[in-house]
Amino acid sequence: MAEELFRQDAYLKSCEATVVAVDDKGIRLDRTVFYPTGGGQPGDRGTLTTADGRSIVILDTIKADADIAHVPAPDAPRPSVGDKVVAAVDWERRHRHMRMHTALHLMSAVIKGDVTGGQVNVDKSRLDFNLSGDVPAKEQVTAEVNRLIALDRSVTPRWITDEELAARPELVKTMSVRPPSGAGRVRLLAIEGVDLQACGGTHVARTARSAASTASRSRTRAR
Repeated sequence: MAEELFRQDAYLKSCEATVVAVDDKGIRLDRTVFYPTGGGQPGDRGTLTTADGRSIVILDTIKADADIAHVPAPDAPRPSVGDKVVAAVDWERRHRHMRMHTALHLMSAVIKGDVTGGQVNVDKSRLDFNLSGDVPAKEQVTAEVNRLIALDRSVTPRWITDEELAARPELVKTMSVRPPSGAGRVRLLAIEGVDLQACGGTHVARTARSAASTASRSRTRAR
């Protein structure tokens, strides 16, 4: 399995890596900064540059057999196993995803309900909720999310064991997506004084760097 550098530091834009396999799913590396599609967040795009200067355009990153596959463009050259490459993400796109994903965490802290789905995108993102009471007014949600953004609270990852997560089901807010587990520990995302939940995605380091709440919307359904 590739070493998932993006889970340790979402601000890493590139890394040196070694090609360990090339198959019909894509190119597999021993370590990567590319986030694979999951949890409502799209996979990263970018390039792999070989030691001899060949540039391999990566159109998507996916999970494959408990590993990560970098999907090359159809006309891109293919590396060989053992090749050394520099893996570099499309940083502007990734950073937009980080900002959006963080803003959705703030929204989930403001709207009290079960999260049934969601999607992170570059220009707009969404969360779906199952609500037991009244649907909050859009203006109210917007104002509160903007207030949390302005507080500029720290956003930091934490780790707990699979057993600890099982004992604290309230840390899993999404009903449709389970956090990455099975490796002995699970990553949480903590927004200082605001929110704590399991999440394996990429986020900005402070709430003031997240996307403006008006760029995100919620879709709610009362029950």
